[in-house]
Order: sequence, then C-alpha cells, then structure tokens
Amino acid sequence: MFKNIFLFSPMSSQPESQSLPPDNEASRKLLQDLLKNLSSQRNLDSVGEIFQLLTASAAQDTQRLMGIHNRFYQKQVDLWMKMLERKPGETCPPVVAPEKGDRRFQSAEWSALPLFDYLKQYYLLSSQWLLEIVEAARVDPEAKKKLRFFTRQYIDALSPTNFPATNPEVLKLAAESNGATISQGLKNLIEDLEKGHISMTDESAFEVGRNLATTSGAVVFENELIQLIQYKPLTETVGELPLLIIPPCINKYYVLDLQPENSFVRHCLEQGNTVFIVSWRNIPHELGHLTWDDYLELGVIQAIDVALAIAGVKKLNTLGFCVGGTLLACALAALRAKRRNAVNSLTLLATMLDFSDTGEISAYVDEAYVQKREAGLGRGGIIPGRELALAFASLRANELVWFYVVNNYLKGKTPDAFDLLYWNCDGTNLPGPMYIYYVRNMYLENSLKIPGKLAMCGVPVDLTKINLPTYMLAAREDHIVPWKSAYASASLLKGRIEFVLTASGHIAGVVNPPAKSKRSFYSGGALDTDAEAWLAATQSHPGSWWPHWSAWLAQKRGKEIPARTKPGNKSHREIEAAPGRYVTECCARNDFKQEAG
Repeated sequence: MFKNIFLFSPMSSQPESQSLPPDNEASRKLLQDLLKNLSSQRNLDSVGEIFQLLTASAAQDTQRLMGIHNRFYQKQVDLWMKMLERKPGETCPPVVAPEKGDRRFQSAEWSALPLFDYLKQYYLLSSQWLLEIVEAARVDPEAKKKLRFFTRQYIDALSPTNFPATNPEVLKLAAESNGATISQGLKNLIEDLEKGHISMTDESAFEVGRNLATTSGAVVFENELIQLIQYKPLTETVGELPLLIIPPCINKYYVLDLQPENSFVRHCLEQGNTVFIVSWRNIPHELGHLTWDDYLELGVIQAIDVALAIAGVKKLNTLGFCVGGTLLACALAALRAKRRNAVNSLTLLATMLDFSDTGEISAYVDEAYVQKREAGLGRGGIIPGRELALAFASLRANELVWFYVVNNYLKGKTPDAFDLLYWNCDGTNLPGPMYIYYVRNMYLENSLKIPGKLAMCGVPVDLTKINLPTYMLAAREDHIVPWKSAYASASLLKGRIEFVLTASGHIAGVVNPPAKSKRSFYSGGALDTDAEAWLAATQSHPGSWWPHWSAWLAQKRGKEIPARTKPGNKSHREIEAAPGRYVTECCARNDFKQEAG
C-alpha cells in the first residue's frame, strides 16, 4: 500500500535503489522484521480502508486538492530556481526549514552542499504536501487521527537521512574512514538481527545486579507471577506505615532503581520509608493463560497482604507507575467493594484511568485489531515484549527508531551508554488474556471510568469509591499517557487530590533525581474541569518533583519507629538477595532467539 502511494507521490523522484543500505540481504531481513512486528500492531486492511477514504475525500473536493497541489508545485519551482541561481560556496535562504526540534538535518553539509540542501528541502516540501492533503480530508475524527499517524510513519521512513546515498554525513564518514564505518555498520546490523532489536545504548556497559538495581534488599515472597522485594533501610528510624511500589508490568521494575544517583527507590529509603516493590515476571509460554484478575490477585493484592504482614500494620501507602498504577487502582476498587481498607494513601505516576484520549497509540487499537488478538490469544499465549517495545518506539519513530538505524548501521557508531535506554530494551512478555482484557476494556471501550461496568476479582469495581489522599503526577511531553488524560483520570477518584505536572516525557519526567537540578514541575492549582485552566493557575517550580512528593508522603506514614534491619518475618523469610531471579530470567532478548529458531 505505502509503496503504491510512494510511486505516485512527489517523493518518488528519489531512486528506489537508494532505499536499502549496501548489504541488501541483511537490510531486507531487518526491514522485514520491523514491518512484521509493526503490522502485528494493526489491522492492515483497516489501514488500507482509511487511505481509501482519503482518496474518496480528495475526489469529492478536487478544487481544494488542486489548490494544495498548486502551492506545492509553486514552492517546487521556487526551490529549483534558487538552486539554479546559487553560486558555488554561497548559501541562500531556504524555501522550507525543518520543524523546531527536528535534529535530522543539523549537520552543516545539509545546507552547505547544494545537492543535499535540495534533497532536504524537497523532502520537507513533499512532507508538507502530504500532511496538508491529510488535514484537508473530510473524514471522521478517528479516521483523521489514523491518517495523520500512518502518513507521518511513511514520511519519517522516507527521509533522505535514512539512506546512505542521500545522507552527506554517512558519505563523509565512509570516505574519511576508507569504508571502515560501512563495515562496522554492517557488523552492528548483523548483531542487532541476532538480538532481535535495534541497539539504543551500549548494552555491554550494564548488568542488572552489578550496576543496575543495586539497592540492598531481599526477596521476601514469590509466587508464579511476582517476587516481592523489601529494601534495607537507610535511616535509623522510619515511618510506621511502609510504602509499596507497583511498577509497570510491560518492562522491568528497575526503572525505579537504576543507579544510586538516579534511583527513586533509594531516594524513598533516604527519606525514612520502609520500601517494598513488586518485580513482575517476564511471562513464559506456560503462564500465557494468566488474566487481568490474576495480576490483581496474585500481584497487587498479594503484595499488599504480605507487606502488611511483614510490617505488622493494618494500612500502608501505595504507589503505581503507568499500567502499574492502573492495576493498583483496580485492585483498590476491588478491595473497597469487599469492604477492605488496607491503604492509607495512593500515588499514581503517569497513569491513565480515563482512556478517552490515549494519544497516538489509539491508531493501533481498534475493533478489528482487538478481535484479531482475541481470536489468536484469547485462551492463552503471550504478547512478546519486543513487539510492545517496537510499538511504543514507533510513536516517536525519528527519535527511537530511525536515529539509531542511521547512527548504528549507516554511520557505524556504537550508541552511548545510557541506563534508561538499556531498561527500555529490556521488555517483558505479557499473557494474552490479560493483555486483551486491558486493551478492550480500557483502550478500546473505556469501561473502567464507568462505575460498576467492569467486574474484577468477583466484584463490580467503582473508582469513585477510592476515597484516599492521592498524589497524581503527569508528564507534559508524555506520548504514552497524555497529561490531559492523566488529569481527566483525577476526577474519577475521591479524596484530596494533589495533581502535579512535570516537564519531559513518560520516563525522563518520572526518573528525575533532585541532584541533577533538571527540568521543572507545576503544582498548586485547584482541580478544574479544564486542564489548561488548571495549568494557568499553577506555580512553576524548578528542579525535580521528588522532594515535593516526599514532603507530601511524610505526612502520611505514621509515627516514627526504629528501622527494622532484618527483612521479612517468621512467615515470610528471605528467599534471595535483591534484585532476585524474576528480573533476569527468561530475558526478552533470548525470547527472540527462541522464536526465530
């Protein structure tokens, strides 16, 4: 489909032979793997129908379409004339410039060399032309959203930066190194094909348990789904009520315990909290039958019960991150329905409860996609972690896919060592029934926001029954949990809500240690029906949100007691040292090799 569009688009003047790096067989294999995984995220027939709607819409409004074409070709002529009039060594004002934040064309060669300046501007003009046609389409809002998304995917893929023959930086490096960068790039490509994912960081620089997830603690409980880790206190006294953290189950828990200087877990311990965290299992095929209720009962609720028993208290404080926050809220609603009040406070980080607007990921999730998944995995099976990781990366394809394709394979470079990106590639498999329940009832039908519509753990759930002091954090540039969706979720809960908006994205906005003095956050506005009105009434604070949250939590952890230096109790003894087996066993990288074999 996209190839047909390409042949009839202004971008088709670029030779098709330029679409693959020198080693065509290896490149073709990588491209096939990428497309196979991306296509599994969507129903290609429905995507084709959307573009047919675009064609039909254009046919009904030929005058408007001709206006778009005429503006495009006029700019083409302007660009061509400027190139013809340009003297050697001279630069001239561009006809079109990259959008703010677009780093693809930063190298001086893209402006100094006429050929590549022309290719850059021709590509940018063609991109504008396609996007303007999409915006002019008279289709329903959902179809328009998908049109924008898939057109952007197509545009990003065809950037001249992605092909060796049309990237001056790649050619320059190859000439200066006498071809060594090309050889190294092919080596990098083959290694990534073996691993099953594009390397985003120097993976040899990290190892879980050696320089990641090193905060001292012990596994004090495990079942087939989770290990529960209790950390060694770092203060002589602690609050009586412990803190239980429910991380996302799509990746490993150690995003909140990376290295000592950016470990959220360590920060919590330094503030005088007894900390427990759930380590979700990377689901093997034999556990592909697990359901959403299993994640609540065997995961969240079991962790609450064990942490309460070890601490010897009747209540604890809880924190959930991303889908971990959704699971936590569902578990609390189920417990409330059973008249259990085991929680003293709730913290939700980048969490959606109201799925009215799920951002660009909604382009993947429609009725056809969910039905296809239900037919294949409704009774069991796994969703590979690498598939989910690629889907999320595709939401920011230039930054999280094509940048590394160019850097690793065309320029022959090794990515810098970056702990967050190492974690990002360390995905976990999910059981089919659990995943399908999640995408249908939350992403597709948004049923969680309706009191009593869903039953979990044998009882109807009603989020409005969660009447707790709640701290909700959203990230302003979050492309996975749009901040206004997190804001809308706050209205579903009762109790006193402290809503805070931090800068940056889904992960970097959360993992922001105070010592770095980076970014900022907004707080203090009264909750309003309009998110922008709330933001306008807030105060901006420089630096990390961590101290702000710690001060909030300090009022909710009870009296000070001597810290317990020995993990567990008589019923829940230490099983092994943190980080435990579950965070490293059945690694997603090995899953790819097994499936490929």
